[in-house]
Amino acid sequence: MGVSGAGKTTVGELLAAELGWDFADADDYHSAASVEKMRNGTPLTDADREPWLAALRQMIADAIEAGKSLVLACSALRQRYRDLLRVGAEVRFVYLKVSPAVLHERLHRRRGHFMTEQMLASQLATLEEPERALVIDASPSPVEIVSNIRAALSL
Repeated sequence: MGVSGAGKTTVGELLAAELGWDFADADDYHSAASVEKMRNGTPLTDADREPWLAALRQMIADAIEAGKSLVLACSALRQRYRDLLRVGAEVRFVYLKVSPAVLHERLHRRRGHFMTEQMLASQLATLEEPERALVIDASPSPVEIVSNIRAALSL
């Protein structure tokens, strides 16, 4: 979890590949209308997020029920969202924490993604840093970040 530019997808894909787990990117589950809003620089409301969060919650519950391990890259910016996604004791949150300067640099270089550099301020204002999550410095390389996550979670 974390704001746009923290490395959720890159790190999540790498972590899932190393562990042989399934991977999903929450961005792929936004409605077309929500993606268009973000592309136009309009922050999503909680009402916009409700069906998205419900779909993610169901995905997590289905994975647990099937006995599958899943890495889900998801912003999960508010505690309320994380509470909704924590469908069982198996669910763990890893907060990829990065300085605003590094985030701006990463988003400035990013091409073809609906989340723009201009939207970062909205995400940072929305972010409620988690109390029940593994906090990982996401400034190093993705390989280092994955190594740190695996070590911290004994994976």
